[in-house]
Amino acid sequence: MTSVLAILLGISVVALLVTLYELNRRLNAHCGRGLLGRWKIPTTQLANVDSIFAESELGVSFDCEVRFLGGQATGTTSEQEGWILAVLSKQARRLFEFGTCTGRTTWLWAANSPADARITTLTLSPDELATYRAEPGDSRSDTHNAQVESAFQQFLYSDTDVEDKIEQLFGDSKDFDPEPYAESMDLIFVDGSHAYSYVLSDTEKALRMLKPGGLLLWHDYRGPFKAGDVFRALNELSDRLPLQRIRETSLVMYRKPEAAAEVSHVVRRAA
Repeated sequence: MTSVLAILLGISVVALLVTLYELNRRLNAHCGRGLLGRWKIPTTQLANVDSIFAESELGVSFDCEVRFLGGQATGTTSEQEGWILAVLSKQARRLFEFGTCTGRTTWLWAANSPADARITTLTLSPDELATYRAEPGDSRSDTHNAQVESAFQQFLYSDTDVEDKIEQLFGDSKDFDPEPYAESMDLIFVDGSHAYSYVLSDTEKALRMLKPGGLLLWHDYRGPFKAGDVFRALNELSDRLPLQRIRETSLVMYRKPEAAAEVSHVVRRAA
């Protein structure tokens, strides 16, 4: 009898944890808060991201129609997030991605951007894992995930009709020199290593590469317990830049002003 009660108690605890997790997820998606309180970065409606997402009583217009590939693989965006990224690429001619992973976002951009667009994407290749530079304070799980996702040398876009629009770079993003791309990018997506030091490093470089009026997006702002280093880094950055999280996604955005002040050094490493 005691063992039966223990099993039932265990099942009840698991059910409670699952319920709390789902409640926390729904609060995150719809309200910009978790069970432990409101998140620091405010939530905005998709229509505020770009006028292309403006809705009528029938929903978004056919301006938001894209070539799309559904499903999810390790380390990729959700279908909603992938659609948003694809739509945004329709108006961008210079695009940069930190973190190629499977190349799904890369393909979405190449398939939907103008014919003269150029997509540059950066990843650590499998034979360069020893160059990865974790630092004190980086999450071990985020470090591990970054290395697991650096497993590809062939990508979803490889041998497709849009591959010629893509410049594939390999290497550690901390060694990447952003100066050849300074203030040239219409759209940048930071989705490489989610370890704290890498989020800060990639962000600082992205800000230097973003042109006035350009859009910078980060992936996986999910709270303190999942990709917690992203959460911490972006919360700190929000003290210096007007960041917003796109409702019902884990995407955070920053639109650089058309007459932008110098922001290349706005990200300061924690002491």
